[in-house]
Amino acid sequence: MGKRIRAQRRGKGSPTYRAKHWRRLGEIRLPPPEETGEAVVIDILNDPGRNAPVARVRYGDGQERLILAPEGIKLGERIAAGISAPAKPGNTLSLAEIPEGTPIHNIESRPGDGGRFARSSGTCATLIAHDVGRATVQLPSGELRDFNPRCRATIGVVAGGGRLEKPLTKAGKRYHILLAKGKPYPHVRGVAMNVVDHPFGGGRGKHAGRPKTIARSTAPGQKVGLISARRTGKR
Repeated sequence: MGKRIRAQRRGKGSPTYRAKHWRRLGEIRLPPPEETGEAVVIDILNDPGRNAPVARVRYGDGQERLILAPEGIKLGERIAAGISAPAKPGNTLSLAEIPEGTPIHNIESRPGDGGRFARSSGTCATLIAHDVGRATVQLPSGELRDFNPRCRATIGVVAGGGRLEKPLTKAGKRYHILLAKGKPYPHVRGVAMNVVDHPFGGGRGKHAGRPKTIARSTAPGQKVGLISARRTGKR
């Protein structure tokens, strides 16, 4: 007898497929626009549920926040947010105040949302140009995107670069890394299963044996592959 396919088990919402949110140290957001001033780095921490290291900073009023640690930051260093400051790693400025060609990370999608883009370890975006009512940024993927000049970003490259260059050497390390993100490992391909266990299972060869494009209204037990794809084939 077959079993419920992976897509059905994931949709149920069991703990197996939930990210371990309690393993994260806290939310990483830029301070609200009204909270401005200088802060001092009091600790640099490892966040088990995140790829990049995290720095704990303390503002003049005693409030503490977590930020993504940029490369080169150290304990006791002073950083600034929301005030006129030089474009040095760790400072948070609006895109209108950042010089062109500066590497930046944790870029806001809308002014005041706390940061959405370029947050993974070792990544950064580059401010390409300023224009009337927009700032052009090249994201780590190479895409050019226009932002509101009032959107803020942090100067520098996110620490933790080269993380993927070190081999994992054994399956157990990959298991624990993906476990923190709610992604069970190993991930068995559907074409490698029996026909009773997956719509793509059974048959000779490593092929699905049926079209992979599936309608949005398909039954849960068959809803695998390219779900409601806009287009298929090569570009």
